[in-house]
Amino acid sequence: MALKEKLYRISPHIIQGVFISLFNFLAYRKRYGGKYKEFRKLFKERENISLEELKKIQTERKEEFLSYVIRKSSFYKKIYAENNDEFPIVTKELLRSNLKDVYTINKINGIVSKTGGTTGKSLEVLFTPEDMQERFAMLDNFRAKFGYELGKKTAWFSGKTLLTHKDVKKNIFWKTDYFYKVRYYSTFHIKNDYLKYYLENLIEYEPEYIVGFPSSILEIAKYGIQNGYDFPNNKIKAIFPTAETITNEIRNTIESFFKTNMYDQYASSEGAPFIFECKNHKLHMELQSGIFEVLDENNEFAQQGKLVLTSFTTHGTPLIRYDIGDMIKLSHETCTCGNNNPIVKEILGRIDDYIYSPDNGKINLGNVSNTLKGTKGIIKFQAIQNKLDLIEIQVVVDNEIFNEKISNVFLLNWQERVGNNMKIEIKKVNDIPNEKSGKYRLVKNNIKHLIK
Repeated sequence: MALKEKLYRISPHIIQGVFISLFNFLAYRKRYGGKYKEFRKLFKERENISLEELKKIQTERKEEFLSYVIRKSSFYKKIYAENNDEFPIVTKELLRSNLKDVYTINKINGIVSKTGGTTGKSLEVLFTPEDMQERFAMLDNFRAKFGYELGKKTAWFSGKTLLTHKDVKKNIFWKTDYFYKVRYYSTFHIKNDYLKYYLENLIEYEPEYIVGFPSSILEIAKYGIQNGYDFPNNKIKAIFPTAETITNEIRNTIESFFKTNMYDQYASSEGAPFIFECKNHKLHMELQSGIFEVLDENNEFAQQGKLVLTSFTTHGTPLIRYDIGDMIKLSHETCTCGNNNPIVKEILGRIDDYIYSPDNGKINLGNVSNTLKGTKGIIKFQAIQNKLDLIEIQVVVDNEIFNEKISNVFLLNWQERVGNNMKIEIKKVNDIPNEKSGKYRLVKNNIKHLIK
């Protein structure tokens, strides 16, 4: 455990808030400095430009980006030449095993993003500061359409591990950044015994916006409905879900309880281009951010299929024709919202699954994938639950990197999420096969019938 983490854990509640504000201040300096304001202004000006203009910008950015990558990335230069000056489709595993050659910048000059990823394969991605600023400008421009700006009172449900054992004993499941007005709620303790405290604190806190894992927000909404809570009217202006696929059932339950609208967005920690939901609840592919290819099993263009992406904001760790492992369905519709980007009918995503902990409740895919953080040498893993008090975790490892110390970090990450009363068995295997559907499952929960 790092010294700063030890200091955080032994500090009083209010001092922990200061730690969080300081951490955010340092992170936000990188995100909102440099060209951020220039990008915000640019995307605001381009909000209602025509599809033809969007395609022209996309083509110009594509040519500039591909030229840069061929010059700077030895990995892409090599595969481009080997494929007769064409870029082949690349997978996360191919990138992971060639990362040093994929990078175009040194770690000291980049912003590190350690992704878990719901495929169970970890990547350490490097962003240039300018790319990070552009991505946040694009994301903030989307949220600003619904009134959000940094500093507005927000409840955030993400994979941050912020609580201590004392907090849990006191039924405190949140930490607050008072400077930026963000309250971070733990997504590792979402269970019936604790949901009352989450919900009543949300009502007391009165946030204007909710951001984060929809599966956690859903559990709170379901608890509120089942126990007769009437969430105050006109308090939440919008909910912005992250990291997980939204079904109609999830949307309807959350929106009806919190008496507001959800506005979805699709991207990824490794830097996928954006898909944004508009005020008319249509999903638009943002052509300024990249190229979206929807391909069938024969890699031919289709209306529904796997998503292969090229992202213009990944100069540090380029994504070119990247098979992200998700599926989408396109639409021929047009929209009256003013955004002329093409429309996605549905983001099919991956199988929505979870691990169940008797101590902490449902552990969603976002938190499961984040168990890879701080580890190296784990190529992929799969968590299998056949008993309420036991998880078997199969891992495929790089034996030259993976060791007992890394295994202990991985085990500790899991223990933090499921609690100390659950047995965890880590088993090395040579391979973890895909399902018959061709999809990879990070989690196999075989006890859902035992969970009420």
